[in-house]
Amino acid sequence: MTLAYWCILIASLLPLFCSFIAKAQGGFQPSDNRNPRDFLARTQGLSARGNAAQQNGFEVFAPFAAAVLVAHATGNAAQATINLLSISFIAFRIAYIFSYLKDKPSLRSAMWTGGFVCTIGLFVAAV
Repeated sequence: MTLAYWCILIASLLPLFCSFIAKAQGGFQPSDNRNPRDFLARTQGLSARGNAAQQNGFEVFAPFAAAVLVAHATGNAAQATINLLSISFIAFRIAYIFSYLKDKPSLRSAMWTGGFVCTIGLFVAAV
Protein backbone atom coordinates (compact mmCIF):
# COMPACT_ATOMS: atom_id res chain seq x y z
CA MET A 1 0.00 0.00 0.00
CA THR A 2 1.42 3.37 -0.96
CA LEU A 3 1.97 6.31 1.34
CA ALA A 4 -0.73 8.20 -0.57
CA TYR A 5 -3.26 5.49 0.26
CA TRP A 6 -2.40 5.90 3.95
CA CYS A 7 -3.06 9.62 3.51
CA ILE A 8 -6.61 8.76 2.42
CA LEU A 9 -7.09 6.96 5.73
CA ILE A 10 -5.62 9.87 7.68
CA ALA A 11 -7.84 12.34 5.81
CA SER A 12 -10.88 10.24 6.71
CA LEU A 13 -9.97 10.39 10.41
CA LEU A 14 -9.22 14.11 10.72
CA PRO A 15 -12.92 15.13 10.84
CA LEU A 16 -13.41 12.75 13.77
CA PHE A 17 -10.70 14.59 15.68
CA CYS A 18 -12.54 17.85 14.99
CA SER A 19 -15.79 16.29 16.18
CA PHE A 20 -14.13 15.23 19.42
CA ILE A 21 -12.88 18.78 20.02
CA ALA A 22 -16.30 20.26 19.19
CA LYS A 23 -18.15 17.93 21.52
CA ALA A 24 -15.62 18.08 24.36
CA GLN A 25 -15.45 21.87 24.32
CA GLY A 26 -19.21 22.23 23.94
CA GLY A 27 -20.06 20.12 26.96
CA PHE A 28 -21.51 17.15 25.09
CA GLN A 29 -23.40 14.78 27.39
CA PRO A 30 -24.60 11.22 26.73
CA SER A 31 -28.15 12.57 26.49
CA ASP A 32 -27.03 14.80 23.59
CA ASN A 33 -26.33 11.67 21.58
CA ARG A 34 -30.07 11.47 20.83
CA ASN A 35 -29.57 14.37 18.40
CA PRO A 36 -25.87 15.31 18.15
CA ARG A 37 -26.36 17.53 15.11
CA ASP A 38 -28.82 19.67 17.02
CA PHE A 39 -26.36 19.90 19.91
CA LEU A 40 -23.51 20.95 17.60
CA ALA A 41 -25.72 23.50 15.83
CA ARG A 42 -26.19 25.28 19.18
CA THR A 43 -22.49 25.45 20.07
CA GLN A 44 -20.41 28.62 19.98
CA GLY A 45 -16.76 29.61 19.98
CA LEU A 46 -14.16 26.87 19.83
CA SER A 47 -16.80 24.16 19.78
CA ALA A 48 -18.59 25.72 16.80
CA ARG A 49 -15.28 26.16 14.96
CA GLY A 50 -14.41 22.53 15.63
CA ASN A 51 -17.74 21.47 14.19
CA ALA A 52 -17.22 23.67 11.12
CA ALA A 53 -13.75 22.16 10.63
CA GLN A 54 -15.32 18.71 10.92
CA GLN A 55 -17.90 19.52 8.24
CA ASN A 56 -15.26 20.93 5.91
CA GLY A 57 -13.12 17.83 6.45
CA PHE A 58 -15.96 15.66 5.19
CA GLU A 59 -16.51 18.02 2.23
CA VAL A 60 -12.91 17.88 1.02
CA PHE A 61 -12.41 14.19 1.66
CA ALA A 62 -14.16 12.79 -1.42
CA PRO A 63 -12.34 14.95 -3.99
CA PHE A 64 -8.99 14.22 -2.34
CA ALA A 65 -9.60 10.46 -2.16
CA ALA A 66 -10.79 10.44 -5.78
CA ALA A 67 -7.71 12.39 -6.87
CA VAL A 68 -5.35 9.92 -5.17
CA LEU A 69 -7.16 6.96 -6.72
CA VAL A 70 -7.23 8.53 -10.19
CA ALA A 71 -3.53 9.43 -9.97
CA HIS A 72 -2.74 5.81 -9.14
CA ALA A 73 -5.14 4.29 -11.67
CA THR A 74 -3.91 6.14 -14.72
CA GLY A 75 -0.30 5.20 -14.14
CA ASN A 76 0.77 8.56 -15.58
CA ALA A 77 1.91 10.16 -12.32
CA ALA A 78 5.16 9.29 -10.62
CA GLN A 79 4.59 7.65 -7.24
CA ALA A 80 6.86 10.23 -5.61
CA THR A 81 4.63 13.01 -6.96
CA ILE A 82 1.48 11.31 -5.73
CA ASN A 83 3.01 10.77 -2.30
CA LEU A 84 4.33 14.34 -2.05
CA LEU A 85 0.99 15.90 -2.98
CA SER A 86 -0.87 13.57 -0.62
CA ILE A 87 1.42 14.28 2.33
CA SER A 88 1.22 17.99 1.55
CA PHE A 89 -2.58 17.77 1.53
CA ILE A 90 -2.53 16.19 5.01
CA ALA A 91 -0.11 18.85 6.27
CA PHE A 92 -2.35 21.60 4.89
CA ARG A 93 -5.41 19.98 6.49
CA ILE A 94 -3.74 19.77 9.90
CA ALA A 95 -2.71 23.42 9.61
CA TYR A 96 -6.25 24.25 8.45
CA ILE A 97 -7.75 22.59 11.53
CA PHE A 98 -5.27 24.31 13.85
CA SER A 99 -5.93 27.73 12.29
CA TYR A 100 -9.70 27.17 12.44
CA LEU A 101 -9.60 26.21 16.10
CA LYS A 102 -7.33 29.18 16.90
CA ASP A 103 -9.71 31.52 15.02
CA LYS A 104 -7.21 32.63 12.37
CA PRO A 105 -9.47 33.07 9.31
CA SER A 106 -6.85 34.37 6.84
CA LEU A 107 -4.42 31.57 7.68
CA ARG A 108 -7.29 29.07 7.56
CA SER A 109 -8.24 30.19 4.05
CA ALA A 110 -4.63 29.96 2.90
CA MET A 111 -4.34 26.41 4.28
CA TRP A 112 -7.61 25.40 2.62
CA THR A 113 -6.28 26.77 -0.68
CA GLY A 114 -3.06 24.80 -0.28
CA GLY A 115 -5.00 21.58 0.21
CA PHE A 116 -7.20 22.36 -2.78
CA VAL A 117 -4.13 22.96 -4.95
CA CYS A 118 -2.77 19.55 -3.87
CA THR A 119 -6.02 17.88 -4.88
CA ILE A 120 -6.02 19.58 -8.28
CA GLY A 121 -2.35 18.72 -8.62
CA LEU A 122 -3.13 15.03 -8.19
CA PHE A 123 -5.70 15.18 -10.99
CA VAL A 124 -3.28 17.11 -13.23
CA ALA A 125 -0.48 14.64 -12.52
CA ALA A 126 -2.76 11.84 -13.69
CA VAL A 127 -3.10 13.33 -17.18
